[in-house]
Amino acid sequence: MSKEREIAQAILKEVGGRDNLDKVIHCMTRVRMNIVDYSKVNLEGLKNIKGVMGVVEDDMLQVVIGPGTVNKVANEMSSIIGVDLGEDIKHKASNKEQVEKEADLFKQNLNKKNQSPFKKVLRSIANIFVPLIPAFVGAGLIGGIAAVISNMLAAGTLDGATWEQFVLIFDIIKNGIFAYLVIYVGINAAKEFGATPGLGGVIGGTTMLTGMDPESPIKNIFNGEPLAAGQGGVIGVIFAVWILSLIEKKLHKIVPSSVDIIVTPTITLFIMGLGTIFLIMPIAGFVSNGLLGVIDWVLDIGGAFSGFILGATFLPLVMFGLHQVLTPIHIEMINQSGATYLLPILAMAGAGQVGAAFALWFKCRKNKKIINLLKGALPVGILGIGEPLIYGVTLPLGRPFITACIGGGVGGAVIGGLGHVGATAIGPSGVSLIPLISDNMYLGYIAGLLAAYLGGFVATYLFGTNKEMTAAQELEED
Repeated sequence: MSKEREIAQAILKEVGGRDNLDKVIHCMTRVRMNIVDYSKVNLEGLKNIKGVMGVVEDDMLQVVIGPGTVNKVANEMSSIIGVDLGEDIKHKASNKEQVEKEADLFKQNLNKKNQSPFKKVLRSIANIFVPLIPAFVGAGLIGGIAAVISNMLAAGTLDGATWEQFVLIFDIIKNGIFAYLVIYVGINAAKEFGATPGLGGVIGGTTMLTGMDPESPIKNIFNGEPLAAGQGGVIGVIFAVWILSLIEKKLHKIVPSSVDIIVTPTITLFIMGLGTIFLIMPIAGFVSNGLLGVIDWVLDIGGAFSGFILGATFLPLVMFGLHQVLTPIHIEMINQSGATYLLPILAMAGAGQVGAAFALWFKCRKNKKIINLLKGALPVGILGIGEPLIYGVTLPLGRPFITACIGGGVGGAVIGGLGHVGATAIGPSGVSLIPLISDNMYLGYIAGLLAAYLGGFVATYLFGTNKEMTAAQELEED
């Protein structure tokens, strides 16, 4: 039996088995599960499974496993359960009402913090964007490679039409996600809000204003200015699809079944098409412009100080899953200015962890348990995937988590002080983000990385360990 299948079976056992699950999905590092009855979940048992780096309790129970392995474990769970990832797990028909009652009871008894409107918004944003992360990463890096080749062509390092053709092809692949992102977001938002996915995609496509004559544009009803394609961005699309879901559900209840398939989608799209173009796009455009204006002002005025605060506080945001709310903000910054100037600063948090990990490697080299954890978590941490280091190393040890935050602040201060270090896509972080840095500010970003490495290393080496960590300790036998 493979290691991944053993982990999958152990997780299923500790969460109460197939009948206690409604859905299983995964992101880059976590298996995410909708739980029916939380009282049947053995959290301590989950944390003690070999290969599990941590557990995050939320509306969706999240088990941190790490990149690469998480895909295999999630697929093994899917195989054991007999349901594709992301699909609703159908329980026995005779038990359906009881399952729904138990699910409702679970939701009612959740911690108030987890039931707050803000937490619900975060969960919805995560569910909309998490499935797109692999596409962001792959397409973003391909676009980054195209940018590097373009720079080399401009500098004369490369020559020839063949390389120009490669740049064109790579850009076409990249635009497969970024040019039509509002459609993907509309589809995923419809799934999240219980609407028809195709209708959500149409609303996303509507914001692109396809077919509008630039010489005779649709006017913003509030100020008379021409509407721009994509105005309001993904923020507007998410809000529009949420309203669409309410309208569609209401129509399904009142429209006769014999004509429901014709009448409901037609009326829904008619109402929301007009509402999206004439109301939501102008309003969402105003909101997103104001939000991004505030962020730009903070980065421009605050400089190194703002960079330090942002870099130092991002790891706690990741720990609580609050970083998901920043995804639509990054996307809007890219849509409006061609780059997100927030992401490179926040990426310094992961770099601070890398510096802390190197310090632990030097000071705790006699502790084989810590070294073994570092062997798995440090390489992917350098590449920008920091959750294995958070949940497997720094957070459980305590002090290194704080000193890693300090390192992230040092790197953020360097990036903030330099200014105008942006990224043209989201998804990658750490070293992997270098090809995506805009306006040839590669050296500025690398300077921030090195500063964060050094800050995390020094802070951890001096203040981040205790005698228990540095004492000799052998690996536990299986």
